[in-house]
Amino acid sequence: MAVATRVSVLSDELLDRCAARAPGYDRENRFFSEDFEELRAAGYLKLNIPREFGGLGADLVETCHEQRRLAYRSPATALAVNMHLYWMGIASDLWRAGDSSLTWVLEEAAAGEVFAAGHAETGNDLPGLLSTATATRVDGGYRINGHKMFGSLTPVWTRLGAHAMDVTDPEKPQIIHVFIPRDTEGIEIKETWDTLGMRATRSDDTLLHDVFVPDRYLARTLPPGAMDEFLLSLFAWGLSGFANIYYAAACRARDLAVESARKKTSLAVTRSMAYHPEIQHQAAEMTLALEPVLAQIESVAQDWAAGVDHGPWWAVKIVAAKYSSVEAAKKVVDLAMDMSGGAGMFKGN
Repeated sequence: MAVATRVSVLSDELLDRCAARAPGYDRENRFFSEDFEELRAAGYLKLNIPREFGGLGADLVETCHEQRRLAYRSPATALAVNMHLYWMGIASDLWRAGDSSLTWVLEEAAAGEVFAAGHAETGNDLPGLLSTATATRVDGGYRINGHKMFGSLTPVWTRLGAHAMDVTDPEKPQIIHVFIPRDTEGIEIKETWDTLGMRATRSDDTLLHDVFVPDRYLARTLPPGAMDEFLLSLFAWGLSGFANIYYAAACRARDLAVESARKKTSLAVTRSMAYHPEIQHQAAEMTLALEPVLAQIESVAQDWAAGVDHGPWWAVKIVAAKYSSVEAAKKVVDLAMDMSGGAGMFKGN
């Protein structure tokens, strides 16, 4: 699963500590506070900020590699941190391309601000491209009302990247993309997060009640459904991160299942269940499902980091890589549960 990388702050000892805490976070349905502080102290939140701004300068390939290493041991931690990292990746790519519109994001993050994502909305299956939140133009900025879901990093974020629809002119609606400071009046956190397996992300809902966002925090204004470099980068960094996290979690499921088979016995066989033909068949199926995914997600990341021009096919490549990873992960986890039997229901697995 490993590839060469020039940038890393994830020591084996740090990863071991994160892994040891993961079951407790999920059992207690609490935020990964200790993991977060350790990662922050190690410089992980600055992983893909350019060196010119005080970061480590990792590109998409290197960032995805590190996210795989973290997700293999602590998937919820990696998933939540991905929200911050993809904003840094977007701002970094734009800066390298000569677009300084989000330079302030890099500067604020280097100074310690934590960025989160506010795109998910009930009834909106095209996040980023459409919005159920409303934006009204006022002097010096916008007033925003809406209900955002899956706001990972809820206990610690200080800047929420969000979008809303401005229908001031019904003939020409616009989607605005903004960053909202945590101390803005009108923000309400609704504690809704109680899920299976990913409780540590604390992805609670964020309600926006006539929240004023000044123009200095406006990132983009685009027609509904339109795609520019900012939005394409959002999908590239966001979905690539998710794809690598799902892949790593599936690898972990396979490895745990195989390990359990080596210890499992049966009255019907003289050696461990690892020698049972059907167990070996399931192990082979899991590996075959995962092998092409790694090639696909790495190829997409490498092409993006290298600036390969795929034109309109970029959207297909990004979404296809994430889709392949998710589908393979579902298949692998199902097979791992089947192979593990009742042991698969224990928190340690």
